[in-house]
Amino acid sequence: MQNQLATPKAAIPVDGDIIGNGDFQYRINNHWGKLDAEKTPVENCHDFSIDSQGRIIMVTDHPANNFIVYDKQGNLIEAWGTEYPGAHAIEIVNENGEDFIYVVDSGWILNRHWDGKSTDAWDSPYNKVIPQAGFVAKLTIDGRLIFTIGHPQTVGAYTPDMPFRPTDVAIATNGDIYITDGYGSDFVLQYDSQGRFIRCWGGHDNVDTSYNLTNTHGISIDPRQTDNPVLLVSSRAEQCLKQFSLTGEYIGRIDTPGAWIHGPVFDGEHFYAAVCWSDIKGKNVDDSGFISIFNSANKVVSNLGANPPLYIHDQLQPMCSNWQVFKHVHGLCIDEQGDIYVGQWRADQSYPIKLEKINS
Repeated sequence: MQNQLATPKAAIPVDGDIIGNGDFQYRINNHWGKLDAEKTPVENCHDFSIDSQGRIIMVTDHPANNFIVYDKQGNLIEAWGTEYPGAHAIEIVNENGEDFIYVVDSGWILNRHWDGKSTDAWDSPYNKVIPQAGFVAKLTIDGRLIFTIGHPQTVGAYTPDMPFRPTDVAIATNGDIYITDGYGSDFVLQYDSQGRFIRCWGGHDNVDTSYNLTNTHGISIDPRQTDNPVLLVSSRAEQCLKQFSLTGEYIGRIDTPGAWIHGPVFDGEHFYAAVCWSDIKGKNVDDSGFISIFNSANKVVSNLGANPPLYIHDQLQPMCSNWQVFKHVHGLCIDEQGDIYVGQWRADQSYPIKLEKINS
């Protein structure tokens, strides 16, 4: 296992290389999503969703185009949107036969006063990106705005001094909207289908620390449990996923030692989770991302771009990048063939990678 903080950068994936283990092996297609950067640029390939027509829609925080629409072959269908400078997550939901987009803008914007070098000086007025309040918007599939959900101070859930920089969204079958405020105040916020506030939970100062969330980056509703739906919420800095009822009661946690993990993407009885960083000696280390695959018992059965999972006495041992495939895995989606489309944060403005499932 890599155990030094001074680490090599992840290699550029080579077309045809095979990654994974067991029943989860994939062939890398590094050219699938490449476009003309002069015409259709990307900054970070943040997230994906697939609509009912089978189109793969990706969000990026480049000011020229926030939405890039691909077909399954990786051809560009269209690119649009400049209203979402902090575009960070996307969810497409079919409601009564019509597709709708829920897009999360995290509030980070490119700084017109950037000094040309600072990228991690988050509180500096000269950093490449600077924060403002974020929001969540519901759109028609062609991008017309229906409504937005803004700072929770407007409904009395936050005080004005509490930052709101949302990172992900999940939609329940009744239309309720669940938002993670992963770059802001670390709450999960629940709204009804019309965007009316219901409740929130999380934050950092609960008497029962099980409810605490730290960098609550991603969220999903577990579709495998239809009788008692469960929310899976990432607490990345704690290296775990936490389980809650749809009304916010804590149920349990899934530990992911070594992995700053995003929310899950489900495919049948398994779920897949993007890992932005490996945690080494208590630090989230650059260029150390990977993908973890979990089974129906919520155990890791394969890592893509990292050491294979190891359990000792039923305890998952720390996972770590193998430094050969990814930089910072941020978003993914899975098509009906089991192929994975992967987007990365801070990966030299690279386009998505396709991982083609090898069927045994």
